[in-house]
Amino acid sequence: MTNFSLIITAGGTSSRYGGKNKLLEKLDDKTVIEHTLSSFLGFDEINEIIIPANQAISGELNTLFGAESRIKVVQGGDSRQKSVYNALKFVTNDYVIIHDGARPLIKPGVISQVMDAVIHSKAVSVMTKTTDTIKEVDETGKIIKTIDRSKLYNTQTPQAFKTDLIKNAHEKLQHKHFTDDASMLEYLDIPVYIVIGSYTNIKITTKSDLDFAKLYI
Repeated sequence: MTNFSLIITAGGTSSRYGGKNKLLEKLDDKTVIEHTLSSFLGFDEINEIIIPANQAISGELNTLFGAESRIKVVQGGDSRQKSVYNALKFVTNDYVIIHDGARPLIKPGVISQVMDAVIHSKAVSVMTKTTDTIKEVDETGKIIKTIDRSKLYNTQTPQAFKTDLIKNAHEKLQHKHFTDDASMLEYLDIPVYIVIGSYTNIKITTKSDLDFAKLYI
């Protein structure tokens, strides 16, 4: 059996959400981050889970997950990239899955596909086909052109990698700014392959997103 490490990002300040940290908001009877973790805990292959957390919520996360021996809460950074880089230093397995703590609706079936795919491809990202018509607009607000959407996809998480591959990328690019880990490999001309995800795998950024998540659940 191939073992996997899992990084769940929790280093943000929820500045766009407002008020309470969105990961600690209740979604039915559990917090958002508990829902996120629950989709992964059923996989025995995931034998270590690392949460790079904002210091303001580290104590609450330790209270929530202290009974789960696989989970370790570590210091987050002042950006997503730095948080993941900090967490990667604790990874001991050959493969690592990286998932946003604010995506609580990820389906176990998609996780399973990601785990299978990364062993063969070394770098994968969950994505969905773009369904909207996409326009390029200039700084004055004028539409320049309509972009062919047939090859366009929306990026989600989880993303998964051969551990040494993504560690090396973070080390090389630690002074640049990327919003997801697959982009770092793309920048280095390392191929990343897709796993088709679900349109319900939304990221909670605003309070209205939380309302949508409640409806989906």
